[in-house]
Amino acid sequence: MLPRAFAVVPDPATVRRELYFLTLYRIFEAALLCLVVFGPVAALLAPPRHPALAATVATGHLVLAVALFLAGRAGHVERQALAGVLVDIVAAALAMHALPQSSAGIAMMLLFNVGAAAVLLPLRLGLGMAALAAVAFAVEYGWALVDGIAPTHSLAELSMFSVSYLAIATLTHLLGRQAQAAEALAERRGTQVADLAEVNELIIRRMRTGVLLVDAVGRVALANEAATLLLGGNPLDQRPLSEASPALDRRLREWMHDGQLDPQPLQLATGLPEVLPRFARLRASDDQALVFLDDTSIATQRAESLTLATLGRFAASLAHEIRNPLAAISYATQLMEESPDIPASDRRLLEIILQQTQRMNGIVENVLGLAKRERAQPEHVDLGEFARQFVADYRASHPLEDDLLEAGTPATPLHCLVDRRQLQQVATVLVHNALVYGRLPGEPARVAVRVHADPGGRPLLDVIDRGPGIPDAAASQLFKPFHTTSPHGTGLGLYIARELCLANQATLDYVPLPGGGACFRVRLVAAGSQALAAP
Repeated sequence: MLPRAFAVVPDPATVRRELYFLTLYRIFEAALLCLVVFGPVAALLAPPRHPALAATVATGHLVLAVALFLAGRAGHVERQALAGVLVDIVAAALAMHALPQSSAGIAMMLLFNVGAAAVLLPLRLGLGMAALAAVAFAVEYGWALVDGIAPTHSLAELSMFSVSYLAIATLTHLLGRQAQAAEALAERRGTQVADLAEVNELIIRRMRTGVLLVDAVGRVALANEAATLLLGGNPLDQRPLSEASPALDRRLREWMHDGQLDPQPLQLATGLPEVLPRFARLRASDDQALVFLDDTSIATQRAESLTLATLGRFAASLAHEIRNPLAAISYATQLMEESPDIPASDRRLLEIILQQTQRMNGIVENVLGLAKRERAQPEHVDLGEFARQFVADYRASHPLEDDLLEAGTPATPLHCLVDRRQLQQVATVLVHNALVYGRLPGEPARVAVRVHADPGGRPLLDVIDRGPGIPDAAASQLFKPFHTTSPHGTGLGLYIARELCLANQATLDYVPLPGGGACFRVRLVAAGSQALAAP
């Protein structure tokens, strides 16, 4: 029985190749036998014991050898190997009887046939063929005695050949299986290494961190996709780093010289985010360096997410501690305003107290909105009817004085799928910002809530003002949390509004107006579209 390490399924291509060489060797054996019988070599040897048998065996063996060679290109390998070694054994026994002077050489050549067949056959069949060869030689020995001819080899020689056949069959089978196991293992390891290399290359190529390999002469030997994009999108392979990015090359040379890493970010290409480069030697003994380019915007987003999560937990724990005193202060202020004994000068102070408590309560509400992240409950909403009702309710609850707030709605209903309550929050934030910041100096604010559809049929809700507009530098920061240009703002209103839109599979964008003013556009899901997924 084979050891467990060798119990493998041989590769069919390898087995077929081994059978090919065995059949090719058989043709060589048959051709050599024909040369001995028919060629000029026959004159140098003793005459055959049975000339007719020798000629028949030589010719027949050659014909069968060629046939087995042609058949070896297809078909069952074990059957072909078994048939071939049977032909070899019979031919060898007959040739030894017909050519006694060549019997030792014929017996030696058969050793290879038996050993090769044992590689292709199961161990029991290989040993069976070896035993059959020994039996065939014993039969030939007895045949010679029956003919009254002295055998050309002794019983001791016959025994040694028999043992040799059994030994060679066992050894070649085990060694063959070991070689096949080693080859299969090497192939598996090679495949695994190739797959691992491909996976590593794919990981490096798809990393969001830019990776550069710079050789000792300053050329970029390797660059992943992120690094290529951060450096402007041009091919980098085999380009000098000083040509691709002089600033990065200078930073790398400084690090190679003194080992100090400059913490300041770099902008490697116009219009692309800043990066923070990091360096590492590929090996301690050479000057090849790995350059890692971290997009600072990603780090900023992670920091913001961490900050918001921390703030949410903090706000949830302190909400009641803050809101209860505010409610008490607000209630007490309202009671004091109703007293007729309060002087007019003090009433102005009470108004200030009430306004500031209301402002503080709004800040708390905004911060709590970050912690709640309530799931959207979408429903079918007529966006035009919603805009008209929202404008009417806002006018009733907020004194506008000289400011103008109007609704522009289509003549036909325009339905969307949205959480009405959350859309109300978004619209309130947008309209409040437009009334506060969307006005020209010394003039009343003019704000319109306009409902229409884009060319694709998606409902749009625009909040438009006629103020000075928003500078480009500030426009890119509008939706970031805690970013505000007002000393009285928290920087959370637009951020929360966008988060609410995302919860409803909607988008909130700033659209600059050519004639001045600003437009904040909510792009909603049309009614009849696929239902909203859970946020």
